Amino acid sequence: MPNFKQIESKWQKAWEKSKIFQVKDSSKKKKFYVLEMYPYPSNFGLHMGHAFNYTLGDIQARFKRMNNYNVLYPMGFDSFGLPAENAAIKAKSHPKKFTEKAIKNYIKQMKELGLSYDWSRIIETHKPEYYKWDQWIFLQMLKKGLAYKKEAPVNWCPKCKTVLANEQVHNGKCWRHENTKVEVKNLNQWFLKITDYADELYEGIKKLDNWPELVKKLQTNWINKSYGTEIIFKINNKSWKIFTTRPDTLYSVTFMVISAQHPKLMSIVTEKQKKEVEKFVKKLSSVSEEDLDKLEKEGVFTGSYAIHPLTKKKVPVYTGNFVLASYGSGMVMADAHDQRDLEFAHKHKIPLIAVLKPKDGEAEDPNKTKKAFTGHGILINSGKFNGLTSEKAKEEITKHLTKLKLGKNTINFRLKDWLISRQRFWGTPIPIIYCDKCGTLPVPEKDLPVKLPDTIKLTKTESALENYKPFVETKCPKCKGKAKRETDTMDTFANSSWYYLRYTDPKNSKEIFNKTKANYWNPIDLYIGGKEHACMHLIYIRFYTKFLRDLKLLNFNEPAKKMFNQGMLQGPDGQKMSKSKGNIILPETVSKKYGIDTARLFLVSIANPDKDINWSKDGVEGSLRFINRIFNKKFKIGKSSKKTQHKVNSTIKQVTKYIEELKYNLAVIKIRELFDSFEDEISKKDLEASIKLLSPFCPHIAEELWEKIGNKKFISIESWPKYDSKKINPEIDTLDELISNTIKDVNNIKNLVKTKPKKVTISVSEAWKYSIIKKIKKEMEKDYDISRIIKAVIDKTHTKEISKLVPMFVKNPKKLPEIVLTQEKELKALKENISKFEKEFKLKIEIKKEDPKASPGKPSILFE
Repeated sequence: MPNFKQIESKWQKAWEKSKIFQVKDSSKKKKFYVLEMYPYPSNFGLHMGHAFNYTLGDIQARFKRMNNYNVLYPMGFDSFGLPAENAAIKAKSHPKKFTEKAIKNYIKQMKELGLSYDWSRIIETHKPEYYKWDQWIFLQMLKKGLAYKKEAPVNWCPKCKTVLANEQVHNGKCWRHENTKVEVKNLNQWFLKITDYADELYEGIKKLDNWPELVKKLQTNWINKSYGTEIIFKINNKSWKIFTTRPDTLYSVTFMVISAQHPKLMSIVTEKQKKEVEKFVKKLSSVSEEDLDKLEKEGVFTGSYAIHPLTKKKVPVYTGNFVLASYGSGMVMADAHDQRDLEFAHKHKIPLIAVLKPKDGEAEDPNKTKKAFTGHGILINSGKFNGLTSEKAKEEITKHLTKLKLGKNTINFRLKDWLISRQRFWGTPIPIIYCDKCGTLPVPEKDLPVKLPDTIKLTKTESALENYKPFVETKCPKCKGKAKRETDTMDTFANSSWYYLRYTDPKNSKEIFNKTKANYWNPIDLYIGGKEHACMHLIYIRFYTKFLRDLKLLNFNEPAKKMFNQGMLQGPDGQKMSKSKGNIILPETVSKKYGIDTARLFLVSIANPDKDINWSKDGVEGSLRFINRIFNKKFKIGKSSKKTQHKVNSTIKQVTKYIEELKYNLAVIKIRELFDSFEDEISKKDLEASIKLLSPFCPHIAEELWEKIGNKKFISIESWPKYDSKKINPEIDTLDELISNTIKDVNNIKNLVKTKPKKVTISVSEAWKYSIIKKIKKEMEKDYDISRIIKAVIDKTHTKEISKLVPMFVKNPKKLPEIVLTQEKELKALKENISKFEKEFKLKIEIKKEDPKASPGKPSILFE
């Protein structure tokens, strides 16, 4: 067995010393930018689940380099965040200490995995030279009116002790703490106006051709563009604009419901109802759209009434738990034709009016039925609009409202502005100053970055900045008087919304990045990360890209050409790897026992990289046996047989295609088959080509084998092999398949029969079948007309059989072999392998000609 530790250390040092993975910003080569989502540097370090993710990108980077691309493959760290802050509070220390120790460990582990990053481009988001530009972007958004502060109902995680953006609340729970219910508070917070880009973000999804369908679907549903009508209702003489997609049910409105999270809720609550409303609001937690149908519909009367815009009747306004503050204006008109409204009305004894009947039936009394009629139908009880279809009524009622200046056609988005304020220490300070005299002012750009204090020691979970005078107390940039800094920090998703651009120019202290460099490398050619980021990071990064484009810094619209969601490596127990479950597999343990190349090979060999897989001791040991076989094999350099030449060239063709398509498991199968097919003698050129194919998957072993056969340069920067189509003979594979399938069939029968046979007779098919199947195959390439094919291939001797064969193949074309051998070739191949069969079966073997039961490519087998 090879000394893996020695081999890995040797080549990792050699790569680092020679700087072979450092890349230049200009080249005659075609560029390729491959990037995995950068990690948060946890104190626990990397486990094999992380290794799986990074191996996927490394294989592609190595493959593209060898294919003469100028490859940018960087790594950095999303190094702001709660875990380091919480650890610092516990230790009464500073999060920087924990963060930088964790980063050091991550870099060590990543190098030990053989990842070919350009470490000269490393970025760490907790460093002032990085977050200076987070603050710069914020100031540009402020100038454009895209950053603003307002009081709003916000999601509050009691465990994180900070607010969360809407995208960070999953089923009413914190995205970090799956068992912690999110509360709702009204706070004065900073927002980014992502809604200004809602339409472009929505419409742009259609152009993300090489993004996973699931990600596109999730973003489509999250942004959720809907066409409807904005209708004005008066409440206490003030106009409220209510969005609806069903203006055809306007005459059914008998009550209104305002979200319990609405910032203006208390402004319409009467003194009499105030205590009841406050009590109701206090007991509510945050609600996401996914929860609405499951919730028991609860609410209380606000004491106020709305005036119906057409009937002028007074309709009571309730506050409820089933209306989102983020939908439309945060208030809905409620009627008999919505299931949630119907359930609420029944509970609170609110009378309902049906205004729609099915096109082929009568309307049910909504006060008695438990199921609302929510479909489209014919209008009733709707004044002059009676008799119209729902579709026509939507149009006519909207026209009427527009004429009365009480409504209009409009577009609504579910996507709401991005709440970026966080009440924590370990994040990017928001560059704002508050002056009693001059008001709210931006920090001048020349004074950036606003740095986090290094000397502070954290002792409690509340915002440490708020109580740290050396940070808070400052001078007003305008009047030079006493002023205070903003003490909230930015959501860490702001750091990761543009980080991919900084890799193109990471040491630039004068500007966020050089435009020429950023536009040379971008958009990212392959971006790898989890599907769980679909409605957080992957929406934010698209927003920032479009904003920076509008600042004339970028000349593209989307951050990545291709997005790839990797699967998850689970523990041996089939569960997500976690410290609490005790199922974590560490790279160091694996490397020591099996070698890291063995692990890399195993990780990508058992399934497509987008599928979840389980860590398997048997699986990794299978990969180890393969590595040992090729490492220990004594290759005799000479001339390759035609069979070896075919195997090498066809494998180059297939593996190249599979790596391009990220079907690494299929590529590994072909590489294993290639090495296992080698005969005693092989040409140096063919052996070199084979080792090159192995190189992206097992870089250390490949370097060692490359050196072993007399090469001095790194295989990692050699040219990828090209196949010679003239040397590919598909018949060789078909004959190999014939032999292996025959062995399988004999073994299967052998296992079924109880008595041990003395002899096995293997017979090929009748001669006419081979030529007829060839003809059928040729004719089926034209079209699948059964009668035409029968006429074309008719053989008077075997008319009945042909009439059966043709429909069978037309019905299932996959039954037709790709290569149809002649009877002579099948017979010859079987006879040449008699000794192999007899050794395998330990039985007497006879090869016979022409058995009517056999079919081409499938010999018949008789046990005697």
